[in-house]
Amino acid sequence: MKKLFFFLVLLFLATAGPAGCGGGKEESVSGTETVNLTVSAAASLKDAAEELKSVYSRQQPGVSITYNFAASGTLQKQIEEGAPVDLFISAGKTQMDALAEKGLIINESRIDLLNNELVLIAKNDTKLTGFEGLADPGVKKISIGTPESVPAGKYAREALTALGLWDSIRPRLVLAKDVRQVLTYVETGNVDAGLVYRSDAMIGREIKVIASAPTDSHAPIVYPLAVIKNTRHLQEAKAFAAFLSSSESAGVFEKYGFKVSRK
Repeated sequence: MKKLFFFLVLLFLATAGPAGCGGGKEESVSGTETVNLTVSAAASLKDAAEELKSVYSRQQPGVSITYNFAASGTLQKQIEEGAPVDLFISAGKTQMDALAEKGLIINESRIDLLNNELVLIAKNDTKLTGFEGLADPGVKKISIGTPESVPAGKYAREALTALGLWDSIRPRLVLAKDVRQVLTYVETGNVDAGLVYRSDAMIGREIKVIASAPTDSHAPIVYPLAVIKNTRHLQEAKAFAAFLSSSESAGVFEKYGFKVSRK
């Protein structure tokens, strides 16, 4: 009976041991956990950012990138409300400054990543030849991003004001939730013209650039990047930020119409 008892005890321990190890976090085939980084990025970055994600995934298979694309002001509010974000790339300094003032970013991680250009676009068959044409009553609808939350909209308001057009065209403005919506409105013919970044115009369908806004008509268009202070993956977030500011990434950004900030 004693032999039977000890046999049953050994059998129990042998079967219970592996089962007791099953409560840990899931691991990848290589034995290391996959880290998921959440990157909140201005909507205008979508195409370039998606390509860079593919490049980085091949280099760092243990890191998964999830993007949240929206207007920079919307992303700023989400971060202020506690959204789980590791890295933020804004299309304007104002939004990043607001987070810095509230102590929500790691200040030493902040860099000016990119620059862009504001342009006036319309359908290919337009008769519009320049900004002055926006004053023509025949131009019924003009779209810009909502200035209070969309940096491209803020730059557009500044430019239109400097060009003496803001007051006259204001009743005909169609405000959009982000710069990509402005592009869509022009592509679909829902508006006669719109103001977007050159990087957006480059991917537009059946549209053309009518004119560039004078550089002195609006604040410099700068895309700052910073790691969010409450990130749970500090080293991985810093590594991805370093990749985005590398010469390899610069080539991708430039392909999509961005200008790389030179440090």
